[in-house]
Amino acid sequence: MIARFKRNTALLLIDVQVGVDVLEHWGGPTGRRNNPEAEHKMLATLEAFRAQDLVVAFTRHNSREAASPLKFHLDTGRQKPGFEPSQDDIVVEKDVNSGFVGTSLELQLRRAEISRLVVVGFFTNMCVETTTRMAGNLGFDTYLVHDACATTNRIGIDGTDYPAELVHDMAVSNLHGEFCTAITANDAVGLASSDAELLERVQGNE
Repeated sequence: MIARFKRNTALLLIDVQVGVDVLEHWGGPTGRRNNPEAEHKMLATLEAFRAQDLVVAFTRHNSREAASPLKFHLDTGRQKPGFEPSQDDIVVEKDVNSGFVGTSLELQLRRAEISRLVVVGFFTNMCVETTTRMAGNLGFDTYLVHDACATTNRIGIDGTDYPAELVHDMAVSNLHGEFCTAITANDAVGLASSDAELLERVQGNE
């Protein structure tokens, strides 16, 4: 069983910014992403958390890389519509992959007495994966909403163009059972209001 998400649980939305859709930057000339329903499922999860008055946190990425579209001074650095933080949300700005490095995210979560973290956002194999790994290592009871995340294709060192769905699936597989428990958006929405008797928590490294 996975117990209901209560006041000790926060939803963390990672880098839900316009620039994630500049696909040629992330995946080269053949740039493409998986899971076109990701934003819809993120919003459903966000709505469920807000309905229960649970803590919501955001990371916003302001890249160090010159060519990155994720820079605050660019239009592509702004939040996607519907993902604007409220005045009561935790918001941190980062310039590396992990939401915990160089930010006050852990401190703010601890001060809010958060011990469980539910993660959604972009990109599955980059900032989502790095932040989820660190969340597990920091002792948070961590849940990755895998169908509320997305990524792009990646070009390997030998020029192989790896499909976005494969990149996404491998990242989730690397995390599930070790750094977190992977669940669906429907699971996350349900857990905002009730226990999930048929789900199993499988986070390892404890």
